[in-house]
Amino acid sequence: MKSIALPLLAVLMLAGIAALTTPPSTHADDSASPAYVTKIPPGYRDWKLISVSHEAGNLNSIGAVLGNDVAIKAYREGKLPYPDGAIIAALHYGHTPSEENNKVFGQAQSFVAGAPTNIQFMVKDSTKYAATGGWGFATFVDGKPAPAASMKSCFPCHNQIKASDLVFTHYAP
Repeated sequence: MKSIALPLLAVLMLAGIAALTTPPSTHADDSASPAYVTKIPPGYRDWKLISVSHEAGNLNSIGAVLGNDVAIKAYREGKLPYPDGAIIAALHYGHTPSEENNKVFGQAQSFVAGAPTNIQFMVKDSTKYAATGGWGFATFVDGKPAPAASMKSCFPCHNQIKASDLVFTHYAP
């Protein structure tokens, strides 16, 4: 249960993601659950940094928010709504003290990424995902899509921030 709750909470609190230009196989089957993406977009580890995050409380994670070229262009230009083809990825990790760094600093103050917890995506396709504000949502744990039931609260939460086209994360230049 914890592995499902963590991605869900992180989606609700962190995601801020743009659209996608990838083959149709990246998207979920329209007839099954059109708001969910079931395949990891290729090349996401080479995308540019949008921002970093720290989630406290039960999540207790750190993360990197990345964007494909379409998303980065929209962020830099302040373009809303985000254009179709933009994708934002949120890579989440537990965090752990860095004993090596803390020895240098002389006190406990340094934390580094620990074990990965999940990867999340928001994919902008205003036609395919019209029912969810133009966004497809995804959470992957250990490279596998999270159960559809755990994704049901993504759109209702993101829909509360319509002024930013359902995106939580702000660009950190």
